[in-house]
Amino acid sequence: MATPDHLFNLRNNFYLGAYQAAINSSDVNNLSEDDAVERDTLVHRCYIALGQLQFVITEIHADAPTPLQAVKLLALYFSSPDNKESAISSLKELLEDPAIGNNTALRLIAGIVFLHEQDFNEALKYTNAGGTMELHALNVQIFIKMHRSDYAERQLRIMQQIDEDHTLTQLANAWLDLAVGGSKIQEAHLIFQDLSERYQSTSLLLNGKAVCCMHMGNFDEAETLLVEALNKDARDPETLANLVVCCLHLGKPSSKSFSQLKLSHPDHVLVKRVSAAEESFDRALQSFSS
Repeated sequence: MATPDHLFNLRNNFYLGAYQAAINSSDVNNLSEDDAVERDTLVHRCYIALGQLQFVITEIHADAPTPLQAVKLLALYFSSPDNKESAISSLKELLEDPAIGNNTALRLIAGIVFLHEQDFNEALKYTNAGGTMELHALNVQIFIKMHRSDYAERQLRIMQQIDEDHTLTQLANAWLDLAVGGSKIQEAHLIFQDLSERYQSTSLLLNGKAVCCMHMGNFDEAETLLVEALNKDARDPETLANLVVCCLHLGKPSSKSFSQLKLSHPDHVLVKRVSAAEESFDRALQSFSS
Protein backbone atom coordinates (compact mmCIF):
# COMPACT_ATOMS: atom_id res chain seq x y z
CA MET A 1 0.00 0.00 0.00
CA ALA A 2 1.39 3.41 -1.01
CA THR A 3 2.41 5.77 1.76
CA PRO A 4 0.14 8.85 1.87
CA ASP A 5 1.77 12.04 0.61
CA HIS A 6 1.23 14.40 3.54
CA LEU A 7 2.82 17.33 1.68
CA PHE A 8 0.82 17.04 -1.56
CA ASN A 9 -1.36 20.13 -0.97
CA LEU A 10 1.57 22.26 0.19
CA ARG A 11 3.74 21.17 -2.72
CA ASN A 12 0.98 21.52 -5.31
CA ASN A 13 -0.07 24.98 -4.13
CA PHE A 14 3.54 26.09 -4.32
CA TYR A 15 3.92 24.83 -7.89
CA LEU A 16 0.74 26.67 -8.92
CA GLY A 17 1.85 29.94 -7.33
CA ALA A 18 -0.76 29.81 -4.54
CA TYR A 19 1.84 30.74 -1.95
CA GLN A 20 -0.40 31.85 0.92
CA ALA A 21 -2.57 28.76 0.47
CA ALA A 22 0.60 26.66 0.56
CA ILE A 23 1.67 28.26 3.84
CA ASN A 24 -1.83 27.74 5.25
CA SER A 25 -1.67 24.03 4.40
CA SER A 26 1.75 23.49 5.97
CA ASP A 27 0.56 22.58 9.47
CA VAL A 28 0.93 18.81 9.02
CA ASN A 29 1.47 16.42 11.91
CA ASN A 30 3.52 13.21 12.22
CA LEU A 31 6.04 14.05 9.48
CA SER A 32 9.32 12.21 9.12
CA GLU A 33 12.50 14.23 9.60
CA ASP A 34 13.05 14.49 5.83
CA ASP A 35 9.44 15.51 5.20
CA ALA A 36 9.65 18.15 7.92
CA VAL A 37 12.75 19.63 6.25
CA GLU A 38 10.99 19.61 2.86
CA ARG A 39 7.94 21.31 4.41
CA ASP A 40 10.06 24.03 6.01
CA THR A 41 12.00 24.49 2.75
CA LEU A 42 8.80 24.93 0.71
CA VAL A 43 7.25 27.27 3.28
CA HIS A 44 10.31 29.54 3.27
CA ARG A 45 10.36 29.52 -0.55
CA CYS A 46 6.73 30.65 -0.39
CA TYR A 47 7.76 33.56 1.82
CA ILE A 48 10.48 34.43 -0.71
CA ALA A 49 7.88 34.42 -3.49
CA LEU A 50 5.70 36.72 -1.36
CA GLY A 51 8.62 39.15 -1.00
CA GLN A 52 9.27 38.46 2.70
CA LEU A 53 12.99 38.01 2.19
CA GLN A 54 14.22 39.42 5.48
CA PHE A 55 11.90 37.12 7.39
CA VAL A 56 13.50 34.10 5.69
CA ILE A 57 17.05 35.39 6.25
CA THR A 58 16.32 35.95 9.95
CA GLU A 59 14.38 32.74 10.56
CA ILE A 60 16.90 30.28 9.13
CA HIS A 61 19.83 29.79 11.50
CA ALA A 62 23.41 28.68 10.82
CA ASP A 63 22.76 25.13 12.10
CA ALA A 64 19.77 24.53 9.81
CA PRO A 65 19.81 21.56 7.37
CA THR A 66 21.40 22.04 3.94
CA PRO A 67 18.13 22.66 2.00
CA LEU A 68 17.22 25.49 4.36
CA GLN A 69 20.72 26.98 4.15
CA ALA A 70 20.31 27.01 0.37
CA VAL A 71 16.92 28.74 0.66
CA LYS A 72 18.44 31.36 2.97
CA LEU A 73 21.06 32.08 0.30
CA LEU A 74 18.28 32.37 -2.30
CA ALA A 75 16.57 34.99 -0.11
CA LEU A 76 19.90 36.78 0.33
CA TYR A 77 20.48 36.71 -3.45
CA PHE A 78 17.12 38.37 -4.12
CA SER A 79 17.33 40.80 -1.19
CA SER A 80 19.70 43.30 -2.80
CA PRO A 81 22.05 43.62 -5.79
CA ASP A 82 24.83 44.20 -3.23
CA ASN A 83 24.24 40.73 -1.74
CA LYS A 84 24.27 38.74 -4.98
CA GLU A 85 28.02 38.16 -5.15
CA SER A 86 28.32 36.93 -1.56
CA ALA A 87 25.22 34.72 -1.93
CA ILE A 88 26.65 33.07 -5.06
CA SER A 89 30.05 32.62 -3.39
CA SER A 90 28.47 30.95 -0.35
CA LEU A 91 26.30 28.79 -2.61
CA LYS A 92 29.36 27.57 -4.51
CA GLU A 93 31.08 26.71 -1.22
CA LEU A 94 28.17 24.44 -0.30
CA LEU A 95 28.13 22.87 -3.77
CA GLU A 96 31.87 22.12 -3.54
CA ASP A 97 31.44 20.29 -0.24
CA PRO A 98 31.49 16.55 -1.16
CA ALA A 99 29.29 15.71 1.83
CA ILE A 100 26.34 17.85 0.72
CA GLY A 101 27.13 19.06 -2.81
CA ASN A 102 24.75 16.56 -4.46
CA ASN A 103 21.77 17.50 -2.28
CA THR A 104 18.81 17.91 -4.68
CA ALA A 105 17.40 20.99 -2.93
CA LEU A 106 20.83 22.65 -3.00
CA ARG A 107 21.27 21.85 -6.71
CA LEU A 108 17.77 23.20 -7.40
CA ILE A 109 18.50 26.53 -5.69
CA ALA A 110 21.81 26.75 -7.59
CA GLY A 111 19.91 26.22 -10.84
CA ILE A 112 17.39 28.94 -9.95
CA VAL A 113 20.14 31.43 -9.07
CA PHE A 114 22.22 30.81 -12.20
CA LEU A 115 19.09 30.87 -14.38
CA HIS A 116 18.44 34.37 -13.00
CA GLU A 117 22.06 35.19 -13.74
CA GLN A 118 21.45 34.09 -17.36
CA ASP A 119 24.39 31.69 -16.89
CA PHE A 120 22.63 28.69 -18.39
CA ASN A 121 25.65 26.38 -18.64
CA GLU A 122 26.45 26.92 -14.96
CA ALA A 123 22.82 26.25 -14.05
CA LEU A 124 22.78 23.00 -16.02
CA LYS A 125 25.96 21.87 -14.30
CA TYR A 126 23.86 21.41 -11.17
CA THR A 127 20.42 20.59 -12.57
CA ASN A 128 21.01 18.41 -15.63
CA ALA A 129 21.37 15.17 -13.65
CA GLY A 130 17.78 15.60 -12.46
CA GLY A 131 16.65 13.65 -9.42
CA THR A 132 13.33 15.36 -8.67
CA MET A 133 10.37 16.53 -10.72
CA GLU A 134 11.23 20.12 -9.86
CA LEU A 135 14.77 19.72 -11.20
CA HIS A 136 13.42 18.29 -14.46
CA ALA A 137 10.93 21.17 -14.71
CA LEU A 138 13.74 23.66 -14.13
CA ASN A 139 15.73 21.98 -16.90
CA VAL A 140 12.78 22.54 -19.24
CA GLN A 141 12.80 26.25 -18.34
CA ILE A 142 16.56 26.53 -18.84
CA PHE A 143 16.50 24.82 -22.25
CA ILE A 144 13.60 27.04 -23.36
CA LYS A 145 15.65 30.10 -22.37
CA MET A 146 18.51 28.67 -24.46
CA HIS A 147 16.11 28.27 -27.42
CA ARG A 148 16.70 24.52 -27.34
CA SER A 149 13.14 23.20 -27.42
CA ASP A 150 14.51 19.82 -28.55
CA TYR A 151 16.36 19.36 -25.26
CA ALA A 152 13.38 20.76 -23.33
CA GLU A 153 11.17 18.15 -24.98
CA ARG A 154 13.52 15.37 -23.84
CA GLN A 155 13.18 16.57 -20.25
CA LEU A 156 9.41 16.74 -20.63
CA ARG A 157 9.36 13.13 -21.90
CA ILE A 158 11.23 12.04 -18.77
CA MET A 159 8.65 13.83 -16.61
CA GLN A 160 5.78 12.23 -18.51
CA GLN A 161 7.29 8.79 -17.99
CA ILE A 162 7.51 9.45 -14.24
CA ASP A 163 4.03 11.00 -13.82
CA GLU A 164 2.12 12.37 -16.78
CA ASP A 165 -0.57 13.96 -14.56
CA HIS A 166 1.85 15.68 -12.16
CA THR A 167 1.20 19.43 -11.94
CA LEU A 168 4.82 20.20 -12.87
CA THR A 169 4.58 17.91 -15.91
CA GLN A 170 1.47 19.77 -17.04
CA LEU A 171 3.10 23.16 -16.47
CA ALA A 172 6.30 22.12 -18.27
CA ASN A 173 4.18 20.90 -21.18
CA ALA A 174 2.45 24.28 -21.37
CA TRP A 175 5.76 26.19 -21.19
CA LEU A 176 7.16 24.11 -24.04
CA ASP A 177 3.99 24.53 -26.11
CA LEU A 178 4.30 28.31 -25.68
CA ALA A 179 7.95 28.20 -26.76
CA VAL A 180 7.16 26.11 -29.85
CA GLY A 181 4.24 28.37 -30.79
CA GLY A 182 1.86 27.92 -33.70
CA SER A 183 -0.94 25.45 -33.09
CA LYS A 184 0.67 24.51 -29.76
CA ILE A 185 -0.46 27.83 -28.23
CA GLN A 186 -4.05 26.61 -28.01
CA GLU A 187 -2.87 23.43 -26.30
CA ALA A 188 -0.94 25.48 -23.74
CA HIS A 189 -4.06 27.58 -23.08
CA LEU A 190 -6.09 24.42 -22.46
CA ILE A 191 -3.53 23.17 -19.93
CA PHE A 192 -3.56 26.46 -17.98
CA GLN A 193 -7.37 26.48 -18.10
CA ASP A 194 -7.60 22.87 -16.92
CA LEU A 195 -5.26 23.53 -13.98
CA SER A 196 -7.30 26.63 -13.05
CA GLU A 197 -10.51 24.60 -13.00
CA ARG A 198 -8.98 21.61 -11.21
CA TYR A 199 -7.29 23.59 -8.44
CA GLN A 200 -7.59 27.39 -8.31
CA SER A 201 -6.94 30.36 -10.54
CA THR A 202 -3.61 31.83 -9.49
CA SER A 203 -1.55 34.73 -10.83
CA LEU A 204 0.82 32.21 -12.44
CA LEU A 205 -2.00 30.44 -14.32
CA LEU A 206 -3.71 33.71 -15.29
CA ASN A 207 -0.42 34.95 -16.74
CA GLY A 208 -0.05 31.70 -18.65
CA LYS A 209 -3.49 32.10 -20.20
CA ALA A 210 -2.85 35.80 -20.90
CA VAL A 211 0.40 35.08 -22.76
CA CYS A 212 -1.44 32.46 -24.83
CA CYS A 213 -4.12 35.03 -25.66
CA MET A 214 -1.51 37.58 -26.73
CA HIS A 215 0.15 35.00 -28.98
CA MET A 216 -3.26 34.38 -30.56
CA GLY A 217 -3.89 38.13 -30.97
CA ASN A 218 -6.64 38.30 -28.30
CA PHE A 219 -5.23 41.30 -26.43
CA ASP A 220 -8.53 42.41 -24.89
CA GLU A 221 -8.99 39.01 -23.25
CA ALA A 222 -5.33 39.02 -22.19
CA GLU A 223 -5.79 42.41 -20.52
CA THR A 224 -8.81 41.14 -18.57
CA LEU A 225 -6.81 38.14 -17.32
CA LEU A 226 -3.83 40.31 -16.36
CA VAL A 227 -5.98 42.79 -14.44
CA GLU A 228 -7.43 39.81 -12.54
CA ALA A 229 -3.89 38.61 -11.84
CA LEU A 230 -2.88 42.10 -10.69
CA ASN A 231 -5.77 42.10 -8.21
CA LYS A 232 -4.36 38.90 -6.72
CA ASP A 233 -0.78 40.24 -6.50
CA ALA A 234 -0.11 43.87 -7.39
CA ARG A 235 3.69 43.39 -7.24
CA ASP A 236 4.03 40.27 -9.39
CA PRO A 237 6.75 41.08 -11.95
CA GLU A 238 5.43 38.82 -14.74
CA THR A 239 1.95 40.32 -14.46
CA LEU A 240 3.34 43.86 -14.65
CA ALA A 241 5.65 43.02 -17.57
CA ASN A 242 2.91 41.23 -19.51
CA LEU A 243 0.52 44.11 -18.85
CA VAL A 244 3.05 46.58 -20.28
CA VAL A 245 3.33 44.52 -23.47
CA CYS A 246 -0.43 44.01 -23.69
CA CYS A 247 -1.21 47.73 -23.24
CA LEU A 248 1.32 48.65 -25.93
CA HIS A 249 -0.46 46.35 -28.39
CA LEU A 250 -3.82 47.86 -27.41
CA GLY A 251 -2.51 51.39 -27.76
CA LYS A 252 -3.17 52.07 -24.07
CA PRO A 253 -0.87 53.83 -21.57
CA SER A 254 1.63 51.42 -20.02
CA SER A 255 3.78 53.82 -18.02
CA LYS A 256 2.10 53.06 -14.66
CA SER A 257 2.71 49.30 -14.93
CA PHE A 258 6.26 49.87 -16.16
CA SER A 259 7.01 52.31 -13.32
CA GLN A 260 5.75 49.75 -10.78
CA LEU A 261 7.88 47.04 -12.40
CA LYS A 262 10.98 49.27 -12.45
CA LEU A 263 10.46 50.25 -8.82
CA SER A 264 9.81 46.79 -7.38
CA HIS A 265 11.89 44.65 -9.77
CA PRO A 266 14.70 46.78 -11.25
CA ASP A 267 16.55 43.66 -12.46
CA HIS A 268 13.64 42.37 -14.55
CA VAL A 269 14.64 41.59 -18.15
CA LEU A 270 12.05 44.04 -19.56
CA VAL A 271 13.39 46.89 -17.40
CA LYS A 272 16.95 46.09 -18.50
CA ARG A 273 15.99 45.99 -22.18
CA VAL A 274 14.12 49.30 -22.03
CA SER A 275 16.97 50.93 -20.10
CA ALA A 276 19.50 49.65 -22.66
CA ALA A 277 17.33 50.98 -25.51
CA GLU A 278 17.03 54.38 -23.81
CA GLU A 279 20.80 54.56 -23.29
CA SER A 280 21.39 53.65 -26.94
CA PHE A 281 18.91 56.33 -28.04
CA ASP A 282 20.57 58.93 -25.79
CA ARG A 283 23.99 58.09 -27.23
CA ALA A 284 22.61 58.43 -30.76
CA LEU A 285 21.16 61.84 -29.91
CA GLN A 286 24.45 63.01 -28.41
CA SER A 287 26.32 61.82 -31.48
CA PHE A 288 23.86 63.61 -33.75
CA SER A 289 23.98 66.86 -31.77
CA SER A 290 27.79 66.89 -31.69
